[in-house]
Amino acid sequence: MLGSLSLVSQLTAGCSSLPSSKTYTRVAENNELAKQFPIERTCGFQKLLRHRICTSRFLVPQRQVKQNFPISSVLTDDSSSMTRMEDETENIGVLSTDQGLEPFKDHFKYRMKRYVDQKLLLEKHEGGLEEFSKGYLEFGFNREDGGTVYREWAPAAKEAQLIGDFNGWDGSNHKMERNQFGVWSISIPDSSGKPAIPHGSRVKFRFKHDGVFIDRIPAWIKYATVDSSRFGAPYDGVYWDPPPSERYEFKYPRPPKPKAPRIYEAHVGMSSSEPRVNSYREFADDVLPRIRANNYNTVQLMAVMEHSYYASFGYHVTNFFAASSRSGTPEDLKYLIDKAHSLGLRVLVDIVHSHASNNVTDGLNGFDVGQSSQESYFHTGDQGYHKLWDSRLFNYANWEVLRFLLSNLRWWIEEFKFDGFRFDGVTSMLYHHHGINMSFTGNYNEYFSEATDVDAVVYLMLANCLVHNIFPDATVIAEDVSGMPGLGSPVSMGGIGFDYRLAMAIPDRWIDYLKNKKDEEWSMKEISQSLTNRRYTEKCISYAESHDQAIVGDKTIAFLLMDQEMYTGMSSLTDASPTIERGITLHKMIHFITMALGGEGYLNFMGNEFGHPEWIDFPREGNEWSYEKCRRQWKLVDTDHLRYKFMNAFDRAMNELDDKFPFLASTKQIVSSTNEEDKVIVFERGDLVFVFNFHPENTYEGYKVGCDLPGKYRVALDSDAWGFGGDGRVGHNIDHFTSPEGIPGVAETNFNNRPNSFRVLSPPRTSVVYYRVEESQEGHNNSEPVNVQGKLAADVPAELESPESSATLAADDVDDVTARKIEDQKQNRIVGGESNV
Repeated sequence: MLGSLSLVSQLTAGCSSLPSSKTYTRVAENNELAKQFPIERTCGFQKLLRHRICTSRFLVPQRQVKQNFPISSVLTDDSSSMTRMEDETENIGVLSTDQGLEPFKDHFKYRMKRYVDQKLLLEKHEGGLEEFSKGYLEFGFNREDGGTVYREWAPAAKEAQLIGDFNGWDGSNHKMERNQFGVWSISIPDSSGKPAIPHGSRVKFRFKHDGVFIDRIPAWIKYATVDSSRFGAPYDGVYWDPPPSERYEFKYPRPPKPKAPRIYEAHVGMSSSEPRVNSYREFADDVLPRIRANNYNTVQLMAVMEHSYYASFGYHVTNFFAASSRSGTPEDLKYLIDKAHSLGLRVLVDIVHSHASNNVTDGLNGFDVGQSSQESYFHTGDQGYHKLWDSRLFNYANWEVLRFLLSNLRWWIEEFKFDGFRFDGVTSMLYHHHGINMSFTGNYNEYFSEATDVDAVVYLMLANCLVHNIFPDATVIAEDVSGMPGLGSPVSMGGIGFDYRLAMAIPDRWIDYLKNKKDEEWSMKEISQSLTNRRYTEKCISYAESHDQAIVGDKTIAFLLMDQEMYTGMSSLTDASPTIERGITLHKMIHFITMALGGEGYLNFMGNEFGHPEWIDFPREGNEWSYEKCRRQWKLVDTDHLRYKFMNAFDRAMNELDDKFPFLASTKQIVSSTNEEDKVIVFERGDLVFVFNFHPENTYEGYKVGCDLPGKYRVALDSDAWGFGGDGRVGHNIDHFTSPEGIPGVAETNFNNRPNSFRVLSPPRTSVVYYRVEESQEGHNNSEPVNVQGKLAADVPAELESPESSATLAADDVDDVTARKIEDQKQNRIVGGESNV
């Protein structure tokens, strides 16, 4: 791509092979940065295979630039800028955080130069990166000077017309004009003071190629619909410019950026309990209160960008600036986002810039009529086609592709008030091989070589720079299987600039254990290593399962654990079978240890918080177009006598624990014990002490756990509490006093390298968290500090397990009602005892 590959080859030639271990975590043994062995990401390829029955990659239309020379020369012009950017390219901050990257310094300098050069070119010819990203104010349909102006980049077209309902689909009187850059335009004056093209009317772009007229949906269209009564009917572009009386006006400010995102991944269409497509407004009114009730602070919406094939899960995007019409109008989506903001929830959108739908009739691919890559959104030949996803691949070196994609990011932030993005399919973007048939081991040569797509890397650097410039509090997450170093480092340090990366190896580890290992074969060291194996200074979003793990052909964690017994054994009116008891306890433990140890943020997919059974299967020919497995069975968690409520209550308490003791944002993470014989993992996150006993049978009385700070500790959260479906074996009114261990400051004389310790009761298959009682809290009632006994420990009343009932109460009212019910129940319950250790 413009000579980049040959140059990268020269820069990386002769680099020494590095150790395969290049991820860092803070461990207790020496309390220093230590290398961890990488988790071989063999399941990355499975992700690439199954991640899409669905996926989409799109390209950007080109618009007129203020220059007197060809676009190609703009993209390759790097004659005089080297002097201006020497300081920036020499100061590669990521090298100072990881000396193992030093052999690849030339690679980082080269891509930094490319990035800075591109920004300089944008400043010279477009007024800068931010002005460049306002393409939607010029391309597509816009109101200008008492008329409607439409512009489209289509350099391969020989003639062009605008057609639609407004002219009876006859474009003979609405021919467009072409400029020197392949941009077609037309200005239609208003008629009798009204726009010539009515709001909500259908439109298409008609152009001639090889003597034949072709009709396509405008690339920058803001709404697209289909006649649902006609099977396989094509989509139509819709001119969307509602009058002020119909335009949604945002009422609530964006919530502040949380220290650590707790993300609820959701799909609006499949969020109904009924077998149908749900709407934006129904999701806002019915589902958002559930999310808020479970103490999430962020919602991540899938399948928002228009996609003609529903079963693609939203990843085969056809119309990049259009919100999916299946669930309503753009104004309905704005209502959803505003409602989320009113509840204190930030909203991220899945952005698919890694590929575009192969659909010619409805999508961006329809503008590709065999022209060169210079005049197309996509690469030509094999380079422009993803053979596993059956989709088109963008040419990120193309000026107009950059305009299209960068403007697309700004559009979703400014028009819809989204608070950030989850970039899909980043691995496919980073490498020319797209991750296909690759098993990333952590060897740095896998990341920085001829295989690296520097054009895509530079685009991602520009994208992250833009997003954080126009909205500094944005949250931007990368979905990357490979673990490329620097992906989550700031652009100013030579990184790619994402705030977080998804910790994609973690769910693969859990699936491997649940499918292939007996409980007694679970390795505490391997679990701990899998959860802590991430790069120092680069933040991760951990998750035990997302939508990927439940796609047809696989199962949710709950269904892997309990399978067919979930159909008959979930009633709490009868004793739980061993399978159900094991399933619920491990479901809680797997999700909790993943949250507590796996990253700096946490993600859960819609329904998994309460152990949603089965799998996800969108309507398709293979299932006779059924919606049965494409919905969420909310009644399972709302039915008081079913055990799903226990997993939901624990999920709520996990999130509340982070509210009360912000451990996810803490940089203090120390694993002090991974005892294979006892099957116990002990670690500290922040000032909390976590004790996970994975043993299926053994109870440990007076179990000694190490800690940092001396003092008195109490239970903050107990998975074995009654309100979470447990047996209530751990007492919550017990004070645990520490004892000093060894010589202060001499780690080898301490207990598990910790200067203090205390003793606890640890029942089998339980997770218990302990917090240190501050001196200022001495003499207070045991339940007063952060209210953990009432909301996080055993006495969560079952009556409040239904989100629908609790959502009708204001937050303060819920606290008051909860407190009263707890006191009532305490008078009638015998709290589970514990040895006074």
